[in-house]
Amino acid sequence: MTRGLTTILFSWLIYSVHAIPKITRTGRYLYDDSGQRFYIKGVAYQPEGAVLSGPDNGFLEPSTFVDPLADGAACKRDLPFLQQLGVNALRIYSVDSTLNHDDCMNTFSQAGIYTIIDLGLPVNGSIDRTGPTWTTNLLNEYTATITTFEKYDNVLAYNVGNEVIEQTTIPSAPFVKAAARDVKAFLKSKGSNRLVGYASIDGPADFKQTVADYLSCDPSSANSDATSIDIFGLNNYEWCGDSNFQANYAGTTQLFQDYNVVAYLSEFGCITKPPRLWTEVAAIFSSDMSPVWSGGLAFSYFSRLSDAGDYGMVTISSDNTTVTPNNDFNVLKTQYNSVSFINSPSQSSAGSSSFPSCPSSASFAASNTLPPTPDNSACNCLENNLSCQFTPQTSNFSVIVGELLDTGCSLLGGAGGNCNDISADGQAGVYGRVSECDPTVKLSYVMSQFFEANKRDPQACSFAGNGTVNDQAATTVSALAVATSCLANPSATFVPSAAPTSASGGGASNGGGSSAGGSGGSGNTGAAMGLSVPVGALVGVSVVTVFAALSGIMVVL
Repeated sequence: MTRGLTTILFSWLIYSVHAIPKITRTGRYLYDDSGQRFYIKGVAYQPEGAVLSGPDNGFLEPSTFVDPLADGAACKRDLPFLQQLGVNALRIYSVDSTLNHDDCMNTFSQAGIYTIIDLGLPVNGSIDRTGPTWTTNLLNEYTATITTFEKYDNVLAYNVGNEVIEQTTIPSAPFVKAAARDVKAFLKSKGSNRLVGYASIDGPADFKQTVADYLSCDPSSANSDATSIDIFGLNNYEWCGDSNFQANYAGTTQLFQDYNVVAYLSEFGCITKPPRLWTEVAAIFSSDMSPVWSGGLAFSYFSRLSDAGDYGMVTISSDNTTVTPNNDFNVLKTQYNSVSFINSPSQSSAGSSSFPSCPSSASFAASNTLPPTPDNSACNCLENNLSCQFTPQTSNFSVIVGELLDTGCSLLGGAGGNCNDISADGQAGVYGRVSECDPTVKLSYVMSQFFEANKRDPQACSFAGNGTVNDQAATTVSALAVATSCLANPSATFVPSAAPTSASGGGASNGGGSSAGGSGGSGNTGAAMGLSVPVGALVGVSVVTVFAALSGIMVVL
């Protein structure tokens, strides 16, 4: 007993001696618990998954992923090389909340290395750029990841999105902001001080500045940080070859000179003028940029192929045991190890952040009215009481949900109905009462409406064998009445609770490609489960019998 207790105490003392400092935000800067200013000096750390190439995937985003924090041996293999680089932070784009991460997280913590965890997943697990939604399945996935990682002391921040908002997809911004609101509320309820961030694609000056301002503003005009991100990342590749601050970073730094929260370069490392000299490192940590920026992350430790070339700094042997650095690694090592952090301003003089009113919709096509907090209990109530329920014939049902929704909305339009209740419009700030629910619940809702419009004929619930009449549902209560009862307050916001079960990973897809075609995280591949039907879409479409090829299934209704 005494020996066992001694061992536990000894282990605790060793861990306490090497405990990684706590990092917090004061105003627009980061500080450790001694009051020293903290700068992110890191690398992107994500092996490349299988890339689903095609005309709709110009970013070469992955369709699968390998969780780099779930392989303790690989983390120990890489640690000496990360230490050679002198990094203090890693950005991880995709993690599996069901796996064990103790070994890797403790290995990096003991080495003084923090992690920035992206909450989205490829294909079906993040906010879709072109058909954005903020739904129960996404919220559950995000909270499941947070619950898994909150026990580790070296999580610096969670990103709620990566390059979701583009110049042509600005209406996706309210969904990102709603995700930040709900993630912040969830963290606060757990007593957590982790930062909530977003990584933005680069672009014209007015675009990137307005995106940053929108994500850090307060739509209530009460100077509250409830819906604001804490840290803004810019995936920036404008410094190519041997350049200088004035030619590349001066303009962007000027744009952010009055920004109210932490800003950093969440990716950098242009490869269009090889070899990479990494001379931007000296600028990023210089007195020219340190008043505005809190460091950056070089892209990428692992091989990352793109149309422009390979962004990787090392090659891993086929047996996964040996690391071979390339010239990019060696040059970055020299540059990173020459950095000296500027400890200014002091934490006591950093001030506090204000949270101004949001940009007007006239200048930015995104509403200041945000989607509601997705409500698991309300959506479960709806699903359980609908007259026709989605019961797929295949376990890989995500590939058919979107097309079945298209079919269902077309049929419903022909029957005089519409899909307004499942739609979400981020530009107008109009969100249907069922828009917060999992796509499968939305499908059951549409199927039920069509079933009821056809006098509850069982054939109208079939949807090629993917629908089943719910014998437990009241035969005199409509889907609309059920939705009105279960989702009585469809615009409500509240503190989310942890996912009731393990997250399924369904939902819309998005964003992990960089502006340079190199970034690796969640992918935007037009996943079926991310379907978002515009308000009023498909109303009046006259369809009696529809034949549609749905992943090899012939639909006859």
